[in-house]
Amino acid sequence: MAIGSKDLAITELDTFENERLAEELKKAKAELFNLRFQSATGQLESHGRVRQVKRDIARIYTVLRERELGIRATPAAAPEKAPAKKAAAKKSTKKAEQADAAADSAAPESKEA
Repeated sequence: MAIGSKDLAITELDTFENERLAEELKKAKAELFNLRFQSATGQLESHGRVRQVKRDIARIYTVLRERELGIRATPAAAPEKAPAKKAAAKKSTKKAEQADAAADSAAPESKEA
């Protein structure tokens, strides 16, 4: 892990549920606001902390987006790694089948036209 807070490592964020991630994101954004305010008034003691908090925010957004896309499993599905992979494979198969079906149904229409 690069510079950042040790309690918000990717492996740690994987164990959080989406609600907790949203809460951590809110806290990190509030901290970033305070750090920027301190910087503007000349009271900031550690400039590296701004970078750490920005990276933590980016990590949280990354985990949330990967979960939306199905790249990263949610914490409830994480203990069952083997079935989750099979489910992901089935999802891609279903998507492929739906795409094939859509292409098949679109193909006769284009032939008729």
